[in-house]
Order: sequence, then structure tokens, then C-alpha cells
Amino acid sequence: MASPVSSRRALLALPLAASLATPSLAQARPVIRAGFIPVLGSAPLFLAAHAGWAEAAGLDLRLTQFESGPNMIQAVASGTLEAYVAGIGPVAVARARGVDLRVVLATAIEEMAFVATGALATELPQARPAAEGFAAFLAATGRRARLATQPPGSVPNVTLQHWLWEVEKVARDVVEIMPMGIDATQQALLARAVDGATVREPALTILADRDPSLRLAATGGRMFPNQPGGVVALTGRFLTQQPEAAGRLVEQLLRAADLLASDAGAAAPQVVQALGRGIVAEEVIRRALVSPASRFVADPLLIEASTRAMLDYQVKLGAIRQAPSLDGLFDNSLYQRARAARI
Repeated sequence: MASPVSSRRALLALPLAASLATPSLAQARPVIRAGFIPVLGSAPLFLAAHAGWAEAAGLDLRLTQFESGPNMIQAVASGTLEAYVAGIGPVAVARARGVDLRVVLATAIEEMAFVATGALATELPQARPAAEGFAAFLAATGRRARLATQPPGSVPNVTLQHWLWEVEKVARDVVEIMPMGIDATQQALLARAVDGATVREPALTILADRDPSLRLAATGGRMFPNQPGGVVALTGRFLTQQPEAAGRLVEQLLRAADLLASDAGAAAPQVVQALGRGIVAEEVIRRALVSPASRFVADPLLIEASTRAMLDYQVKLGAIRQAPSLDGLFDNSLYQRARAARI
């Protein structure tokens, strides 16, 4: 008898085409333009697109990569995307500004990690309070530690500041926060142009392989407990005009989330295809998918409370004037329908 793992791999290798691809679906495939951040929190989208599941469900799913959630919001606002797959913070802020996006699925939680390099890696052993480590770095080098993260308002930026100021009580005059894109962050770390950074998988595994001296100083659960990570948000227009297509998309994304929760390594070939075949080895992606920084979830309501906490903290930081209302932000009806169909 085939093992559960081998059975799941077989399901992954063979698209769910025969039972779903009816002539009517094949004749008219709704186009869904989805933006994503190149991190493992987007893995459910990669599976739906590259395992053939979306196509088998009668969907024309087209992916576009972005450097940050706030940048992607601009594309949503201009009408060039139907789906957003990235951090929830920019979605909530965008809704408050009139952009009709609704979170229909979660993808991951506690994705963030903080890594240090060079002298900061020496001063930030996990057994030592981070506040002492940053102060020691300043004393040893004569300058503040340069920390890279994504733009203000993004989940990585908020998570980093929460860890520094609220969890570790780091003095504000011993660090310098430097917002930049994901690719720039990785390049800056490897070049030692910054001393530390927030990273997500697969960058965490890739960077550790390339620079063995890199030190993992904090995981997402330490930086912001139950930190809301990636979400799938759909535009109100798409949900209204294409409700059947939206339901089919969520069904395939939930199918992917279930596989990731039970056998994440099996998704490595599709993730490699999405992130650039030949750039990242499949073996590296396989390790990244099962690392402590990869926690896949699906129920959007699991992150409602932590989303409210994150937005409240953005107010405290001065990133937004007041926390936007969560009314209408989470729509778990498609998730519930898809979950019921899978039971």
C-alpha cells in the first residue's frame, strides 16, 4: 500500500484535471492576475499555478512578482490585479483609503526572522539580551547597527520595530532602520553593507548557506507572537463579478495549504519553478519549506486578533494615524465553503 507521503506526492504530480476540467470550464477561463512576494508564504499560490491545479479548475491564473506589499497595493488600486498575496498590513491600510480588498485566506504566520552578520552576529548571541548586544556593537564599532527591512507599513518593518522596541527594549539611538526591497536586503547582507535584516524563507536558508557566519537572532514567534504573515486578498469587483471563479481559486489554494501543512517538502518543485528555476536549488527550497520560519495556515480568522494588534502598533509607531476598521476586511465564507467540500 502506498504511504501517505507518496500518495500526496502523486496527487501533486497529477493535476486534478479529469474531474474538474469540464468543457464549459475549458471554453471560458476567467483571468485572475495575482501579485505575489517571492517568499515561501506565497507557496499556496505557486502550487495552484504551477502544479496545474488552477488550470484544471478552469482558471487562467497569471502571476506577477513584487518587492513589497505597499508596491503591490498600487497595482491593485490601478485595476491591474485581481488577487494580492502578501502581508495583511498594507491590505488593511488600503481598505481604509478606499481600495476594496477582502482577505479570503491566510497563507502563513510568524514568517519573519531577524539575522545578523559581521560584528553584530558576534554581539547578538541568543543567550544574551538583544539590547545589550546592540549596545556592545555600538561600543565596539563606534556606529549604530544598520538594519534592513521592507518599506514603512509593511509587515516586516512593523515586526522588526515591535521586536526592537517592545520585546527587547533596545535603545533607539543604537540602531538605524534602512527600508529597502527584498532583493536589495539580501544583497546588502551578503555584501555586509548592513549588519542585520528581517528575512523570510527561502532567503533565510539561502543566506545561511552562502554565509555560515550569519546568525539567526530571532524568529517570528519571538518578534511578534502569532504575527500575521501572508494572506490572499481579492478585489471586491472580482468577488462580485466572478464569484464562481473566486470560489474555485480558494478551493485550489486551500488544497495547496493542506498539502503544505502535511507534507511541505512535496511542494518544492512548484516553488522552485515560481521563484526561478536554476537560481535556487530544489534541495534548498525543500529545507526552507520545513524550517522553523515556515508555518502554513489557511483560516483567515486565525489572524484576525493579531492583525488588530499589528495595526494598533502601527498607530503607536506613527505609521498610520488610526487603526483602520477590520469590518469587512476578513471574508471567510469562501474558505468555509471550500473547507466543507474537503471534509
